[in-house]
Amino acid sequence: MKIGYARVSTEDQKLDLQMQALRKAGCDEVYDDHGISGRVFDRPGLDHALAALRPGDTLVVWRLDRLGRSLKQLIELMDLLGKRDIHFFSLTECIDTASSGGRLVFHMMAALSEFERNLISERTRAGMEAARRNGKRLGRPPILSDSQLHNAAMALEKGQLVQDVAARYGLKPRALQRMIQSGSHRRPPAVRREKQPDA
Repeated sequence: MKIGYARVSTEDQKLDLQMQALRKAGCDEVYDDHGISGRVFDRPGLDHALAALRPGDTLVVWRLDRLGRSLKQLIELMDLLGKRDIHFFSLTECIDTASSGGRLVFHMMAALSEFERNLISERTRAGMEAARRNGKRLGRPPILSDSQLHNAAMALEKGQLVQDVAARYGLKPRALQRMIQSGSHRRPPAVRREKQPDA
């Protein structure tokens, strides 16, 4: 049995071309998603199509990107279909996992995807190491510069209220206190708090 699946990303797009191609390919049933991005794999139409498939059946799409735009997710889905003994056929790319050539294409895609992830990881590590060697600070830049943090700490030591100093830098009092206390190069200043009115 052939189960077709069609998808368009926006509400104003039409499914007609895909539906005609899927019917012509001999699909017994066709499920669709209208106005749903290919980046999202949690789709009602796709879920129904997958639920309708039985061992020996074939999931058919007009084009590979109708199924999804994430190569990683596509490969995971193909793996799931393979474990369920379900074939996959893409009409435009002529990818048919029932054939040895079709399976080879997907194995190559999986290998290339893994290769790309490894390259990105290696480049990231090399970039971070080079930045460290050059004395660059990694991670999110600090909210306050060392100079601003020093001035804030001095203001508190001179008796200014933490609420006033924090407001000057657009911070909450507790956030400013944490920043000052986390500075290992200086001793945390004594913080003067607002005097609470007598009850």
